[in-house]
Amino acid sequence: MNIFKPADILLPQVKHMEKWAVIACDQFTSDPAYWKRVEDFTADSPSTYNLILPEAQLGTDEEQVKTLHINETMKQYLEENLFRQLKNAYIYIERTLENGAKRKGLIGMVDLEAYDFHVGSTSPIRATEKTVLERIPPRVRVRRDALLEFPHVIMLCDDCDKVLIEPVSAEKDSFEELYDFDMMEGGGHITGWLVNEEACHRFDTAFAKYSASVPEKYVELSGTPMILAAGDGNHSLATAKTCYEELKAANPGVDLSNHPARYALVELNNIHDEAQVFEPIHRIITGCDVDVLLNELKAHAAIEEKGGVTKDGIAAETLGFPVKWYTQDSQGTIYLDKNKGELAIGILQSWLDQWLPAHVGEIDYIHDDEALIHLSKQENAIGFLLPAMEKGQLFRGVIADGALPRKTFSMGHSREKRYYLEGRKIK
Repeated sequence: MNIFKPADILLPQVKHMEKWAVIACDQFTSDPAYWKRVEDFTADSPSTYNLILPEAQLGTDEEQVKTLHINETMKQYLEENLFRQLKNAYIYIERTLENGAKRKGLIGMVDLEAYDFHVGSTSPIRATEKTVLERIPPRVRVRRDALLEFPHVIMLCDDCDKVLIEPVSAEKDSFEELYDFDMMEGGGHITGWLVNEEACHRFDTAFAKYSASVPEKYVELSGTPMILAAGDGNHSLATAKTCYEELKAANPGVDLSNHPARYALVELNNIHDEAQVFEPIHRIITGCDVDVLLNELKAHAAIEEKGGVTKDGIAAETLGFPVKWYTQDSQGTIYLDKNKGELAIGILQSWLDQWLPAHVGEIDYIHDDEALIHLSKQENAIGFLLPAMEKGQLFRGVIADGALPRKTFSMGHSREKRYYLEGRKIK
């Protein structure tokens, strides 16, 4: 049985889809004004804003009240027959981004029995980055009694031959168009089509064949291969898994194999889609002894080189990942030893995690190149400008090294994250 499969998908029957669809709850966490604009814009219409708890509201007086309101609103929307249900369906979507590129996706559900977000997982579905366990309980409080789920999870496949989503895309003109609208707050445009029965069957067959071929793709790596990886929304997926495990624990001996809570609705993307862009997230260490940090990093995590060449005359880039560093009055390049990991960020962050607890210094995460260079000009600071991760490195890095460090990469800009749109019953 495939670990990604069709679902009974709920689609709202509303006049204003642009008011229905709201961006992922973990975006604009430091910008309450964004969420106030969303609240005002959606006030007179059914909206997923009424079905989620923005992280910007965590820890506020609104949190408990909003959680209760979410469950009540789900019940109300169901009683009002707000949704059209698409039985055993996939939805093919195209999301037009800020640069005009169209990111292709397929809405279906994943089997939570095949997913494990914990460190050291060898499950077919894994997190790409380390899960912060403290972020799960607030989400559990919302989902535990919820009747419905509306996902912002983006699941990734490493389909370099493009045998999964792209053939579905090629048939879209023969599908029923379900929605086509501009998204609020500069979120671009989205169009969705109901995949017909024949195309669903072809996809399921292709996915089964793809899954069976995965072990051969990574045969030279020491870790256990995985089929899918959570790119965005892993903490929400981890919440679904936690609630499902709670359900199993509360019902010993009960057959839950077909219970809707066993599955979670997601959007499947191919990392090799031309519109899928991985943005690097840089590191800066402030309040540190720059010379000590740099010298110890070179001694324990980098190859020995001079002028980009090793003592054996080999180009440094052959043996090490080049990473530029900047301080108040100097800059240079360090070559992180490729024998220590599949990704430059993995090697650097692993070393920093060991070094920082025993030394003075604070780490921060910076998205923009120029901002990183500017911030590195302050006294007692050093910034590391990390290279963009090659798409083919993601799965290999997770398989070989385990879940990557938090804030390893960003899938596009904030406004390009998934919006809540399609839903599914989980009770």
